Amino acid sequence: MKPLLLISLALFGIYMLSSVTSSKSPATTLPPTAEYATATFAGGCFWCMEPPFDRLEGVISTISGYMGGHVDQPTYQQVSAGGSGHAEVVQITYDPSLIDYTTLLHNFWRNIDPTDANGQFCDKGRQYRSEIFYHNTEQRDLAEQSKTALNNKPFTGKITTDITSAATFYPAEQYHQNYYQKNPISYKYYRYACGRDKRLEQLWGTQTTTTDH
Repeated sequence: MKPLLLISLALFGIYMLSSVTSSKSPATTLPPTAEYATATFAGGCFWCMEPPFDRLEGVISTISGYMGGHVDQPTYQQVSAGGSGHAEVVQITYDPSLIDYTTLLHNFWRNIDPTDANGQFCDKGRQYRSEIFYHNTEQRDLAEQSKTALNNKPFTGKITTDITSAATFYPAEQYHQNYYQKNPISYKYYRYACGRDKRLEQLWGTQTTTTDH
């Protein structure tokens, strides 16, 4: 459990156990189909990376999980301790006839701090790194092009986000799925206390797809 979440629970005295679910965020991977494609992004806390993609037309599902490590079937405790090598990721199933990968990339960049090599926002460590995990050569090429285009970014700082071939995806534990919906008060306080939206606004200007209010 993240330290700032403990603070939020103490301040609010609430840990909501609602069973609210979203058809866009199942806890298990959807069966592959010819119509759908997969994208995987690491942008720090996976709780915060589900909402901006869930809001996009053409996104079928978002699943929080782990990728890029060296431990089979990692647990949240192993990943959050930093020893498994995994990053917290969100895996997205989308309909390419409704939304393209370039749009997903645009949304990804504007929901992370690509200049932070030590994590994201208040969460530090390689488990909270930003990274694009591509699933085919087209995604790789588009990701590299989008990273290069950030040379015209409206802020200073080296872009530290890696672009890596996708590895085995491990869905996170059920209580992490749809966290922003199941525990909205805790989630909103955590996000606020972590300074995520403040930093995003500094980097990218007014945000339109970051939060779920």
